[in-house]
Amino acid sequence: MTEPDPTSENPPATPGMPRADFITGLALIALGVGALMQSLAMPRFADLGVNPYTVPGLVPGLLGAIIAGLGGVLTLRAAGNGGWRMARAETQTPDRAERGREWRRLLITLALTVGYAGGLVGSIPFPLATGLFMLLFILLFTPDEQWKTIPLWRTLVVAVVIAGATATIVTLLFERLFLVRLP
Repeated sequence: MTEPDPTSENPPATPGMPRADFITGLALIALGVGALMQSLAMPRFADLGVNPYTVPGLVPGLLGAIIAGLGGVLTLRAAGNGGWRMARAETQTPDRAERGREWRRLLITLALTVGYAGGLVGSIPFPLATGLFMLLFILLFTPDEQWKTIPLWRTLVVAVVIAGATATIVTLLFERLFLVRLP
């Protein structure tokens, strides 16, 4: 029997993750298809000569299609790792420390999202709120190994560049393409 290669680009997944990813992928497909169907039912105002890029269902439809597509990718990837087997093996039960880390990540995500949508957006300019949200998210979810192996300045620069680019692209996309006035 051979040992797994620690230098492999695809280290073994956390036990139970293929099953969780499979279920999550199916839920994302259902959510995306539902959003897409609802967006198709929205009025298009073609009789009023409205610009097709500004119809109410365009953005929800695109987001629904993207969510469904990425849910499909997640489902297929998880199925390839045995996620379609719904029985939980004894070895797949996460220990208390791992469960604690999972809950911590969930609560941080919830706090950041609520803080962004309920506190930052509308209080400060949208691009700044989005950039700050992205920067905090990247920094808080950067793997511990990366903090140990990559210089701090490099991680911070990459995080600032990604956050700034995301804020700029999202703002321009909504204001210029979809003609949505942002707070």
